[in-house]
Amino acid sequence: MLTIRSNAASRFCDGVSRRSFLTVGGLGLGGLALPQLLEAEAHAGIRKSHKAVIMIYLPGGPPHQDMFEIKNDAPREIRGPFKEIATKVPGIRICEHLPRMAAMMDKLVPIRSIVGAEDRHENYQCFTGRLPIREPRGGWPSFGSVASKLLGPAHPGVPPFVGLENRTQHRPYNAAGPGFLGVPHRSFKPEGDGKADLLLNDLSVERLADRRTLLAGFDHFRRDVDGSGLMDGLDAFTQQAFGVLTSSNLATALDYSKEDPRTVAAYGQGDPRIRGDASPRLNEQFLIARRLVEAGARAVTVSFGFWDYHGQNHKIAKEDFPMLDQGVTALVQDLHDRGLDKDVSVVVWGEFGRTPTINKEAGRDHWPRVSCALLACGGMRTGQVIGATDRLGGEAIERPVRFGEVFATLYQNLGIDPHQTVTDLTGRPQYIADVDCEPIRELVG
Repeated sequence: MLTIRSNAASRFCDGVSRRSFLTVGGLGLGGLALPQLLEAEAHAGIRKSHKAVIMIYLPGGPPHQDMFEIKNDAPREIRGPFKEIATKVPGIRICEHLPRMAAMMDKLVPIRSIVGAEDRHENYQCFTGRLPIREPRGGWPSFGSVASKLLGPAHPGVPPFVGLENRTQHRPYNAAGPGFLGVPHRSFKPEGDGKADLLLNDLSVERLADRRTLLAGFDHFRRDVDGSGLMDGLDAFTQQAFGVLTSSNLATALDYSKEDPRTVAAYGQGDPRIRGDASPRLNEQFLIARRLVEAGARAVTVSFGFWDYHGQNHKIAKEDFPMLDQGVTALVQDLHDRGLDKDVSVVVWGEFGRTPTINKEAGRDHWPRVSCALLACGGMRTGQVIGATDRLGGEAIERPVRFGEVFATLYQNLGIDPHQTVTDLTGRPQYIADVDCEPIRELVG
């Protein structure tokens, strides 16, 4: 924990309460919990608006054929009990348990034909657009790490990449990281219940005002830093951390208690319980994600629920679908209402799909051959559906879409050339998205 002590009745130097709504995960250097994970001094100009991405990850792999492409003509052991309903866009029909999405389909794009996944329960491909094979040394970076590297902070005191996902029991759900871009571009992870103090040993606010004193206070920790290159720019990290500590922007974004109660109610109440080994269902994080991009974050990731439905697929889906339906549609509507729909892209997906055949436990098993995604906002052409699967929901037969194409689209929406390169740890240039993947032409072409 990082507590800043002050003589000013428990207030920060800018008047913000010491109750910071942050628990900052640090590098463990001498017990320090300061976020030395953020690069500073790059593109720190303040803008009223900026491009951003919110990614909602559904760990475990959601059942694609029960969400956006109900198979009414398939045998019962494949189609299941769910019915399809009409949407606001004529000709597009989706699951009856996603009525809010149906009502705002003009603002959404379901993709029914995501291909190229592997049978891996991890967030790596959803966060990086790559498979964890033939990796460069250090691994492929998350899309938020790329945004951090190429764009830097949009607002002083607000990290460019914020990860709201919890630390899961099944650790591969947290597999993706900054890769060869290194610790400076790791996601900033505010953790805890939002009522913890920031702690920096016994430094007072007055001492924090002297940047040279602050930086000098970290020198003795640098003996523990290796020479791999991953920790280059530690001075810059501490400067950005200083900005976080002395600015109310991040703490304010994370604290939604002063949000209009009607807005909070629109997102719905989440469930902090964890089913299985993945994540709670916290609708409030969708609201926090919107507040973070509004405050200056360029990329925000959320992990929602546990979708590994090996048993009782439809029973559990009837619990999960309405919560996801409410949270996602509230987020999309909120972005439109605030004029952010042209700047902030939203993507919702999991690591793979589910088997066409329902097993003896009334569940669906892993099916990496095809899965689904939902895109919204970002200035994209919404109100359409992309792709289709065969009669059984097992193979993509129309417009297969690769993970890399989604990433090329997101990068273009961020204002980044998807064919741009970044340098890996060996000095070799690496494309930020698969070189043969173009942005999805139906959305941005």
